[in-house]
Amino acid sequence: MDDGRRFRVKNFLLFLLFFCLLSLRMEFSRAQMVPAVFVFGDSLVDVGNNNYLPVSIAKADFPHNGIDFPTRKPTGRFSNGKNAADLLAEKLGLPSSPPYLSLLKKTDESSYINGVSFASGGAGIFNGTDQTYRLYETGARKFVLTGIGAIGCIPAERVKNKTHECNEECNFWSVKYNEELKAMLKGLKSELQGINYSYFDTYSIMQNVIQKPSSYGFNEIESACCGLGDLKAKVPCVPISKYCSNRKDYVFWDLYHPTEATATIFVHTLFDGPSQYCIPMNVRQLVSA
Repeated sequence: MDDGRRFRVKNFLLFLLFFCLLSLRMEFSRAQMVPAVFVFGDSLVDVGNNNYLPVSIAKADFPHNGIDFPTRKPTGRFSNGKNAADLLAEKLGLPSSPPYLSLLKKTDESSYINGVSFASGGAGIFNGTDQTYRLYETGARKFVLTGIGAIGCIPAERVKNKTHECNEECNFWSVKYNEELKAMLKGLKSELQGINYSYFDTYSIMQNVIQKPSSYGFNEIESACCGLGDLKAKVPCVPISKYCSNRKDYVFWDLYHPTEATATIFVHTLFDGPSQYCIPMNVRQLVSA
């Protein structure tokens, strides 16, 4: 990166599958904990990149998505309202990072001043080690990586069996993936000088929500809020789908994605949670480290 560039990387926090924060060498207000948020991930944090992909079928730019968003309109978020990327930005005192593809024709660097979202619905899991090395070479030193949640308990998996129980095989592989991710982080910590990280145990907090829903304000953990068919999980959330009126009572918005209420719990825990879920520190502590 050219030393003359105004936007030089100082610290880089990567949220695998969720978020990436960069602290840039520039002035920013006291209300901001970091100057910018750069988001990498899939549909859990897509804020509209897929709106600009003409051949993608993984889109959410139609009703009933966005019904609780401030504009009350679909934005490309796979949610009834804000997603985890929006909520994290708020915690950090920043506006939501705009979709990268919406900025391609803009030449003004101020468009990127508060960050950019590269998240795209349908994106797969990339090679975390290779990606981390590349980010480290550009100045990345602080990383936040989130584990995979209890995938076997989403409506799309529950609907596959008559009892609507969680798919334990899917959950088994989620746990195995998370174990490998934590091992990778320990290895990188010892190999790359000066890095710090926070691992967020999405699986455990999601299991807690499912096992003790009333403690978190929920009363529906199996069915999606928006969709059609059994558990509203036979047909995705599309304009002809039915949707619930009590969105805050539901863990899942559609057959795959959480409601804004669920995302809020996850982000609150990610940001200020105990070492039970944030290993070895939470985001607030990592930003200050």
